[in-house]
Amino acid sequence: METIDRALFVPEGSPYIDSPMPIGFNATISAPHMHATCLELLKDHLQPGMHALDVGSGSGYLTACFAMMVGPEGRAVGVEHIPEIVASAIENVQKSAAAPLMKDGSLSFRVADGRLGFPDAAPYDAIHVGAAAPEIPQPLLDQLKPGGRMVIPVGTYYQDLQVVDKNADGSISIRNDASVRYVPLTSRSAQCQDP
Repeated sequence: METIDRALFVPEGSPYIDSPMPIGFNATISAPHMHATCLELLKDHLQPGMHALDVGSGSGYLTACFAMMVGPEGRAVGVEHIPEIVASAIENVQKSAAAPLMKDGSLSFRVADGRLGFPDAAPYDAIHVGAAAPEIPQPLLDQLKPGGRMVIPVGTYYQDLQVVDKNADGSISIRNDASVRYVPLTSRSAQCQDP
């Protein structure tokens, strides 16, 4: 997090205060303590050469952090369903320390429905979901590598940050890490409606 300057990813306001910030299209960049929590929970699955998926990649900040951790031999993919947000994330990363990783292709952003994951680069050692799902999407479980971990906020009004581990035999273990409050993981049309 010290390598990737959050100020490059926050369009306006105070980038370093410990609070979520709006990035447009009813989307936010999470508070720094949530980014730190997710990186801590995923750190063993973000080692050099590993593959990571960031669903609802928003500003691109956490995807850039993932890319720095998995390095040029790894792969970090950010998925976001609003093209303007993806374009902004690419611009943000181009100004950051992660720019060379995007240039060499180990860091990329895709316009897609994150609820479906991104099967082209699966399976993943680490999956992070940056918006709350009413339940864990099956495609994301399917794209998680045995031995991999997903961190996802689950719930509607009351949400828990769930840590989902896929065991070597393919079975799933889930534990709640914390109570959280995220924007909903939704369709593009629902997200773009006025609240």
